[in-house]
Amino acid sequence: MQCATSCRTERFIPFLEFAPEVRKIIYTTNSIESLNYQLRKIIKNRGHFPNDDAVIKLLWLAIRDIEDKRARERATQAGRSKNERSAPGKLVEGAQVQGWNAAYGALSLAFPGRLEVTL
Repeated sequence: MQCATSCRTERFIPFLEFAPEVRKIIYTTNSIESLNYQLRKIIKNRGHFPNDDAVIKLLWLAIRDIEDKRARERATQAGRSKNERSAPGKLVEGAQVQGWNAAYGALSLAFPGRLEVTL
């Protein structure tokens, strides 16, 4: 137990050194990775598909189920303040990642000369 906790701490502490703007982008990326993981798991468990339409239908239904589950979690936390909520955000409808410019600026300050200016 001690090793597992210290290993997690060693990985988490550097994360806190990033600026809040960068951490927000990482959170969003983790949400996308979570969705991809769930979809890969569904495809793996299903195995073979008779045609492409079957895959598309399965993925669409899976995304709807995942979003419904997340919506139920958000609904149970509806009256709480933003800091107290822990339900995942929307993945399908209107989900947008905002703050890329602020994150880019923070990364440019943290790692001078390593990022190419493309703005």
